[in-house]
Amino acid sequence: MELLDVDGAWLYTPEIMRDERGELLEWFRGRTFQEKIGHPLLLAQANCSVSRKGVLRGIHFADAPPGQAKYVTCASGTVLDVVVDVRRGSPTFGRWVAVRLDAARHQGLYLAEGLGHAFMALTDNATVVYLCSQPYVAEAERAVDPLDPAIGIAWPTDIDIVLSAKDTHAPSLAQAAETGILPDYEECRAYIAEAAGVGPAR
Repeated sequence: MELLDVDGAWLYTPEIMRDERGELLEWFRGRTFQEKIGHPLLLAQANCSVSRKGVLRGIHFADAPPGQAKYVTCASGTVLDVVVDVRRGSPTFGRWVAVRLDAARHQGLYLAEGLGHAFMALTDNATVVYLCSQPYVAEAERAVDPLDPAIGIAWPTDIDIVLSAKDTHAPSLAQAAETGILPDYEECRAYIAEAAGVGPAR
């Protein structure tokens, strides 16, 4: 597992065993995850989304705490997966990092509570599956405009982007900060420390 340029974002590269029958891999391994992250991944929900080429989902995050940590992989096709630091008070606030997830390398991307998540399908039938630490709660789900020029994510320019109505009308990062919907960096850190067993009980 490799720590990325946004604190709380990790990329896991599995060993893939291939032979004439196909391939086998462990796309998530609890012991490895806990050794690197410092606590186990609480599994509350598993999601699967299938997107046609050009579909862009995000930037999504949940009210924190508890927030919603995610462990993401691409089971079919290819996506550009992006982590955005939307935690107010974070030293890397507004920074983003992108990784290409595909069905050839089977890498897994982990996002800690409070981080924003988005991905764009680079192929048809791009299938993304992800494990979530908390169940989806509609009232706690938030979004920021994935095309916000102040964030400046370098989405591919040779593919027509398809957005949902929700994401089309999502606020900019600055507007989200003004309305107070962004997670607080220190609150997220305290929650994660508690999960790791090194923080005060709530």
